Amino acid sequence: MNRISGLRPTPRGVDLLIPLKSRNLIERYYLICAIGVRRMCGRFSLFNLPELINEYQLDFSDEIKPHYNIAPSQAILAIINDGGYHARQLRWGLIPFWSKAIFAGLINARAETVDQKPSFRQSFAKRRCLIPADGFYEWKKEENRKQPYRITLKDRQVFAFAGLWETWTSPNGDTINSAAIITTAPNAAIRPIHNRMPVVLPKTAESVWLDDDADHPTLKSLLKPYRSEQMELYPISNRVNSARNDSPSVLEPVSGA
Repeated sequence: MNRISGLRPTPRGVDLLIPLKSRNLIERYYLICAIGVRRMCGRFSLFNLPELINEYQLDFSDEIKPHYNIAPSQAILAIINDGGYHARQLRWGLIPFWSKAIFAGLINARAETVDQKPSFRQSFAKRRCLIPADGFYEWKKEENRKQPYRITLKDRQVFAFAGLWETWTSPNGDTINSAAIITTAPNAAIRPIHNRMPVVLPKTAESVWLDDDADHPTLKSLLKPYRSEQMELYPISNRVNSARNDSPSVLEPVSGA
């Protein structure tokens, strides 16, 4: 993959005690996200930064910190083709460009309909991205609880989700750059835990996904479950349930699950 540069800074958080009507548009978006996606189960990690830099040859203009429990509405690292490969930070929760109102955003897009749904079809055609990660989390429904699992590649290498990104502009000219992760049917390893999984792209498919000239059938053919024999998973504690727990402790396996 070509050398990537131009990482944009992460916007700062907002004080939840300030009334909504007293905020500017961008602050309203972050607050809506914090409230609106609190119960969603979509988490991943990206803490193996040396491997990330080695794999994608990234030039960072701002410091990137390791994260063990990335949640919707937070800033995520994305690699886009915008006249060349660039790294950007986008908010996890895509707002379609045509939306008349600000809202929490869509964290996932289904592979089966991503090219058909109005919320995603233009992004699928023109604004695809890679979202690097080194693991993700799914929750298995049990009798009276949900057991979280961590899923990684067996070699524990950094990989990339197939993603979409979009720029939404308010009537006042404020902009929000946001992204969604594409999901597909689960592979054999994940099927006992969850009925969906994120699209993990093989290394050979990453440049194709970012290629502006890639045709529709080729792009759709990439959106399939990753090979189960190349993945591993294990149960972890409920610490991952709270996005405030963003430390290596969420990675620790538990027994008896």
